[in-house]
Amino acid sequence: MNEIAEKNIAELLTQVFHHTNQHKAVVVFDTNCELASILTDAYRHCLPDAQFIDFAAHTPEAVLDIFAALAASDLVVLVQSTNFRLEAFRIRVELFKRGLKVIEHLHLVRMQGLELGYYIDALAYDAAYFRGVGHGLKTAIDNAKSGWLDSGGAQFPDAKLVFGSSFESAKLNVGDYRDMPNVGGQFPIGEVFTEAKVLEAVQGRVRIHAFGDTAFKVNRPAKPITLIVDKGQVVATEDSTPEFDTVLANIRAEEQVVWLREIGMGLNRAFTQTRTVSDIGSYERMCGMHLSLGAKHGIYGKPNFKRGDGTYHIDVFAVTEEVALDEQVIYRDGAWVV
Repeated sequence: MNEIAEKNIAELLTQVFHHTNQHKAVVVFDTNCELASILTDAYRHCLPDAQFIDFAAHTPEAVLDIFAALAASDLVVLVQSTNFRLEAFRIRVELFKRGLKVIEHLHLVRMQGLELGYYIDALAYDAAYFRGVGHGLKTAIDNAKSGWLDSGGAQFPDAKLVFGSSFESAKLNVGDYRDMPNVGGQFPIGEVFTEAKVLEAVQGRVRIHAFGDTAFKVNRPAKPITLIVDKGQVVATEDSTPEFDTVLANIRAEEQVVWLREIGMGLNRAFTQTRTVSDIGSYERMCGMHLSLGAKHGIYGKPNFKRGDGTYHIDVFAVTEEVALDEQVIYRDGAWVV
């Protein structure tokens, strides 16, 4: 496992970040879980000249002072069992403002047992795959007038969610930062996302095999839950669980209705319907489709929503049989076909 971690991190540093010893690197880490220790050791191997900072042995002010001494295009790596509390704002955003490259590993303590290997596998970077499929999906999405998601196959033929409008300009998280203002983000990566331009044009039925619960962990019900969507809102469910009912109740208590907003296309083949990890932010890259429930989606504005509106953005993961844009199938047999 350690050798695989070293190999995958070396690929990220060279192929994604193009890091050399011409720039400084700082790794801030903790040792509060096994995965954090494995990743820290891998970074020590790959970045022998980096400055390593044990978060428990330094004050937040001391860590921020170290960051302040860095120059644009230097690298900061954050290896966090939970989430370092450094200042009022998200530290990654502040580092980006200074022109620094950032690799952030979050909530590593949530991964245990087999999940450690799945997470480390998900750090592998296949540039041809991620960039080829990512840009292919963006082109298809940006030019499509409609689409659909089949989550039932032959056994559940009515489980089809129809996107009856064109889509917002797709965003990429595929390790290609050439046309982006910031270099880096949360890892693992591998996602293309959009949403319907007209939210009310989304309707039908979709079966989900997992969802983010109230503890921000991946919850996998014994059997898929069916969401019934009408005019862009979840209006009913079938085969729900008490945990998922709580999620819906929380959204309705704050927002009155449950909007379906994000349309996410995960590319990371290390995560599947059976190869899961508990951290929702990591599993969001799973190869297949995920959607968000709740009004919150700060990337895209809508006539009915300001960018800051909404309290909830809950990821749910669809049983993905086929996905099509303008009747052209772009996902089948567990893989993207663009």
